[in-house]
Amino acid sequence: MRYSGAEANYLADHIFVWGLTVTTAFDPIQLAGKHLRNRIAMAPMTRSRAYGPGLTPTPSVVEYYRQRASAGLIITEGTQPSVVGQGYPDTPGLHSAEQVTAWREVTDAVHREGGTIFAQLMHAGRIGHPVLLPDGLVPVGVSAVAAQGQVYTHEGPKDFVVPRELTAQEIRATIEDFVSAARNAVEAGFDGVELHGANGYLIHQFLAPGTNRRTDEWGGSVENRIRFAVEVTEAVAAAIGAERTALRISPSNPYNDIDEPEPEAAYTALVQKLEPLGLGYLHILEAAPELRELTQTLRKQFSGTIVLNAATDGPTGHDALTLVEDGIADVISYGALFLANPDLPARLAAGGPFNTPDPASFFGGDDKGFIDYPALTG
Repeated sequence: MRYSGAEANYLADHIFVWGLTVTTAFDPIQLAGKHLRNRIAMAPMTRSRAYGPGLTPTPSVVEYYRQRASAGLIITEGTQPSVVGQGYPDTPGLHSAEQVTAWREVTDAVHREGGTIFAQLMHAGRIGHPVLLPDGLVPVGVSAVAAQGQVYTHEGPKDFVVPRELTAQEIRATIEDFVSAARNAVEAGFDGVELHGANGYLIHQFLAPGTNRRTDEWGGSVENRIRFAVEVTEAVAAAIGAERTALRISPSNPYNDIDEPEPEAAYTALVQKLEPLGLGYLHILEAAPELRELTQTLRKQFSGTIVLNAATDGPTGHDALTLVEDGIADVISYGALFLANPDLPARLAAGGPFNTPDPASFFGGDDKGFIDYPALTG
């Protein structure tokens, strides 16, 4: 489905069907006490360009986010809450004073454009390599089980290593790392934080039976496997406010060697625990179209805002907008299409045209493929 300019203007107000008002992706929504101008979100995307001192955002990163401030909501690239949480080269953190100061430049720029921005807090867990970490550190994980595959480093691709299994005391300390990073995010001017519980990173590693081989209170039963996700979310919500706290999940997503053959029990139990908190939103990344039924189940469980990164044939596209009209989601998040189209909401409203993303420039590099994608008016 594509909208002409006239149709887009009509949609920007409302669609009326037999006297009923149908919400569209171009309607505003309240989130975390903020008025979002539309229901189109920029999904978190690792760009590996934190070239500033101490893994801080540079002026180019500031410009990258500023250009995309017409999104109803920007969710930043994964940002490590601790030194050992880093999983890729040149990814930013939110665990030092200089990182807080540098991120303030980003949030100020987005706010000047009228945008809203959440920081995604991502602990990579077993995903990473010792050459990415200082002081002899090694990746840590839920269990001492290596992921199959390789990670890119400045020394070239390297096999994932067996992580050091976190002790119960270290798990508690990791929760505090998330809390500290969330407080830093607020200090840096972010409107909230999204906890990355998807894509095979640490929170997801606790949830998935293939990576969680523990026999203590953090593993085994569904109740134990969801414990870390619940306690991190509760702790962050208590520290900065539930309305400024969100969680991203991706049930049955095999990325980073995750095995979740029967995800419904764990994720319905997780959402049941989170529902009373009053979170800002729940962000669901659909790993496959056949998981739509589970998405709809979670939608019924969760009374708050649902942000959906929908499973489609290829990158999320124009057709996903109808999921707001159908009531399946409140907000639609776009990844690669937003990367290549800084003015994506305007392009979606007009039905295109769309710039084509350049995969060669997704991770690392200079400003090419980062801040040089043209806008419709530019």
